[in-house]
Amino acid sequence: MGKKVAIVLAGCGVYDGSEIHESSAVLVHLSREGAQGEFYAPDIDQMHVVDHVKGQPTQEKRNVLVESARIARGNIKDLAKLNVKELDALIIPGGFGVAKNLSTWAVQGKNFTVSKAVEDTLKAFHAAKKPIGLCCISPVLAAKIFPGCELTVGHDTECEKWPYAKTAETMKELGCKHVNKHVNEIHVDAKNKLVTTSAFMCNAPIHEVYDGVGKMVKEVLRLA
Repeated sequence: MGKKVAIVLAGCGVYDGSEIHESSAVLVHLSREGAQGEFYAPDIDQMHVVDHVKGQPTQEKRNVLVESARIARGNIKDLAKLNVKELDALIIPGGFGVAKNLSTWAVQGKNFTVSKAVEDTLKAFHAAKKPIGLCCISPVLAAKIFPGCELTVGHDTECEKWPYAKTAETMKELGCKHVNKHVNEIHVDAKNKLVTTSAFMCNAPIHEVYDGVGKMVKEVLRLA
């Protein structure tokens, strides 16, 4: 039997949910390695809904679980029903939904909180010494919950290629060790069994993002 990996989603779409390409890359790489991805999402309202053409919030209301089901092709469970004993690892793709729906990072910055369901899930895998893979913005969740952990969100110097590099500075302020890595590289915190990669924190060609996610998935499975 292949490894069973929980994939926690935050909606559907880069600006208010999970980043679709990262989520898809996780699933493809798991499949290629003979592992099984199981989708979960919290049954809560999104912080807001963003028109992805205009990049502007709308008056619409949407549910995180219902929207995440689009990526999961309908095969998804409420995060409250996740049982860590039945799973070998956890992966959380990026997207602004992580910063808006799974936490308050988008509005509170370094003073943010992580939603209880997500925090409980991360702590359960960590306590069971099961690996956790985080890409793009989702490493901020680990930064908050596991002080002193090591991770990467890419580079710490802002430029056209790294438009979100200030995130790395905030990681350091939260007491973490940030390690600069290219988009097609990962960082492994062996002590905490945390595997991170920058994905779309980098303004890179999509195949490089895809390759970095692939390395993260492979390492998570190796540690599982």
